[in-house]
Amino acid sequence: MADPWDRAYDFAVKVARRAGEEIRKACESEIKVMIKSSAVDLVTKTDERVEKIIISMLKEEFGANTYNFIGEESVANGKPCILTDKPTWIIDPVDGTTNFVHGFPFVAVSIAFAVKKQLEFGVVYSCLEDKMYKARKGKGAFCDNDRLQVSDVKDINKSLIISEHGTDRSPEKVTKIFSTMQRILRIPVHGLRGSGTAATNMCLVACGAVEAFFEIGIHCWDIAAGAVIVTEAGGMLLDVDGGPFDLMSRRMVSANNNTIAQRIIKEIEIFPVERDDAEISKK
Repeated sequence: MADPWDRAYDFAVKVARRAGEEIRKACESEIKVMIKSSAVDLVTKTDERVEKIIISMLKEEFGANTYNFIGEESVANGKPCILTDKPTWIIDPVDGTTNFVHGFPFVAVSIAFAVKKQLEFGVVYSCLEDKMYKARKGKGAFCDNDRLQVSDVKDINKSLIISEHGTDRSPEKVTKIFSTMQRILRIPVHGLRGSGTAATNMCLVACGAVEAFFEIGIHCWDIAAGAVIVTEAGGMLLDVDGGPFDLMSRRMVSANNNTIAQRIIKEIEIFPVERDDAEISKK
């Protein structure tokens, strides 16, 4: 029997590629930057235009009322971030906007799909590299046509870890972020890296280039597609306190195995962040 979501999965790949073409074209023209929440949290007209392209293509193909949508720019403009049992597209049109603005060559389109609050598939198109990462629950993860497999490293001293410092520059959070990085470096690990895009970071875990990625302060649209790709490549997801992964919590460790994950978790200095679904949680 055909999987009911295979068509949606294939179409998501097509949509991500179309969105990536728009981003590449924008890289060749003047970039108009706006400030979203702070001087370091940037949004461009490209983010908004690309999200509209993605959502309009999905609505045209599947109907305007068939699915729910959680999009980074839609939420920034006041739409609620609600994950219900209804089939839901979770979209980050330009993951790595700061990279995009500066010409740093890691920018991704991230499209995930959830049904009954469970992620069914994810697509991450690293458009400046022209790499299409994709995964369907129970069917493996791929970069273009090559199957992905996480690293088999279990010795934390031989690991390469990836993380980000986010856009919140409050002194307390910055101190804890860099204290955590120092603690991990002193384990010691081979090194710490950061691509500037959470979606790409997760794909680097999936393909075995790094052993783990952790961050506090990310959003569901940053990591939903990557979450499927990591797990289908044999990796795992946890909360930064070692508990179960919660897509709306804005806290995550993704790793090649539990040994690496637990060793990193021991060093993370946790700080509070508001959940993506905070308004719903308060009701």
